[in-house]
Amino acid sequence: MFKSEGRRTAEMPFLDHLEELRWRILWSVLAVVIGSIAGWFIVTRLNVLDLLIDPIEPFLHGQKLSVLSPGDPFFITLKLAITVGVLLAFPVVIGQIWSFVAPALHPREKRAIIPALYLGLVLFLAGVALAYFLVLPMTLKFFYSIQPEYFQHQTVAGPYFALAVKILLAFGAVFELPVVVLILSALGLVTSKFLVSKRRFAVAGSAILGAVLTPGDAITVTVFMMGPILVLYELSIGLARVVERRREKAQLSESLAEAS
Repeated sequence: MFKSEGRRTAEMPFLDHLEELRWRILWSVLAVVIGSIAGWFIVTRLNVLDLLIDPIEPFLHGQKLSVLSPGDPFFITLKLAITVGVLLAFPVVIGQIWSFVAPALHPREKRAIIPALYLGLVLFLAGVALAYFLVLPMTLKFFYSIQPEYFQHQTVAGPYFALAVKILLAFGAVFELPVVVLILSALGLVTSKFLVSKRRFAVAGSAILGAVLTPGDAITVTVFMMGPILVLYELSIGLARVVERRREKAQLSESLAEAS
């Protein structure tokens, strides 16, 4: 079994590190499998499909989503169950990663990273909510408004669910930017000065990412993708500065303690 108790030391043999990593990966995979089984019951019993269909309901005109083969309902449900399973297992996976790397971190780095993990959950949910209530409906409205006099839409379930899940998860992932920056700052890999110097690249990157994730006119891209990314980027700079100030105070306290 992996060594879950006690602090690992720098002298821990390399093969023991590999053994522990192997067990961490196995427990993470097991969590995904169990989460996917639970995800199947969640998708089939808790009306997850209804939630995903709601944004496109106004464009179906009372019809149901189409499928192209008898097996499509099963495989669509299975894919959604696995997606839900991965989301359910994500805290376990993060816990395994944290248990593996935490012994190598300084106490002040741990104090900065642990709150970031909770912040990440809140930001992920905020990104998914923004995508579900605003971005996904506007994206669908844009798609259905393109030359309707020439095309009759027969919406197929598989591609629609793939698009919806992609947008929801993409926004959730993008909203994790401050958490990533906070962790990198705590590890000393990124500084606020570096982020400020790269602000113009962040503006260009947000425009490109917005165009990819939110097809539509310039207003849609600017308000519903560029805007949040730039706000998150500025928040990341602020969090990096907070980490730097705390690090400076800790180093000053250590210096005064050594001097006395």
